[in-house]
Amino acid sequence: MNIENTQAQMRKGILEYCILLIIAQQDAYVPDIISKLKASKMIVVEGTIYPLLTRLKNTGLLSYRWEESQQGPPRKYYSITEQGRDFLKELENSWNELTSAVNSIKVSSINSIYPLVSDSRTL
Repeated sequence: MNIENTQAQMRKGILEYCILLIIAQQDAYVPDIISKLKASKMIVVEGTIYPLLTRLKNTGLLSYRWEESQQGPPRKYYSITEQGRDFLKELENSWNELTSAVNSIKVSSINSIYPLVSDSRTL
């Protein structure tokens, strides 16, 4: 099995959540979103981001505005809507439940692989 494929699938699964988190902090231009994702080791390409942003906009979670740029054509800045903030809260709850469940399994697994060694000496 190829670990890179599995890692890519895991990233895709949380990409929407990460994008909403970024845009909830401040309105964002696509290259800024990509830069933040890459800085966090969430490797993405523009071809992945644009369809996702369009879908989030079409479902009412994001809106956008055009701003003139001194360095070329106008830029599209995305912002989160109130509906998007509510959805982000739900995703946050889901993320917390998921990480808690995974950590629980992980601890259980580690404990079975490396059982605790009890010290029977009296202090």
